[in-house]
Amino acid sequence: MPTWVIVVLVIAVVLLLAIWVSYNGLVKLNERVEEAWSDITVQLKRRADLIPNLVETVKGYAKHETEAIKQVSEARAKMMGARSVAQTAEADKSFMGALSRIMAVSESYPELKADKNFQQLTEELTDTEDKVQAARRFYNAGVKEFNTKVKLFPTVLINNMFLHFKARDYYEVDEEEAKRIDKAPTVKFSDDEKKEK
Repeated sequence: MPTWVIVVLVIAVVLLLAIWVSYNGLVKLNERVEEAWSDITVQLKRRADLIPNLVETVKGYAKHETEAIKQVSEARAKMMGARSVAQTAEADKSFMGALSRIMAVSESYPELKADKNFQQLTEELTDTEDKVQAARRFYNAGVKEFNTKVKLFPTVLINNMFLHFKARDYYEVDEEEAKRIDKAPTVKFSDDEKKEK
């Protein structure tokens, strides 16, 4: 067998091996990112499922806080309707803002704050928020790895020829908004509102 044939065969094998490794690597990373996103959506749904109970508990004690209750209900609906990573992150930001207002309301109602059901719900929300943050970190790490691989040579060629994967969006939230829900902002009520209570 002539030398040039051996060289061509070796080059062909190396190219096929590069294509195979790159292709499989991209598919695996994409699946890992999909799985990580699924973990986020599960935790966000769990958190959203706690909200109706929280709202009902707050309504029982804070009848005059209809605006805060309405805002958290609307934010929950927006969260459940989000379809993309960017929409979910934006809805999450609104949701956390509305939820922190509900938590601030609880400061004005000692009976609500002492309610066992309310305490249990806030503990579950805090635990779920920790899980959301952990899932978000895992997802973003997977996105970083995937986006880097999509841009590297020779993977970029393989992707452009066969897969056509696009860079994935990070799940970015304002770090201040992502802090625990029990660190709610201070809310001051007008004298008229205090008299109604």
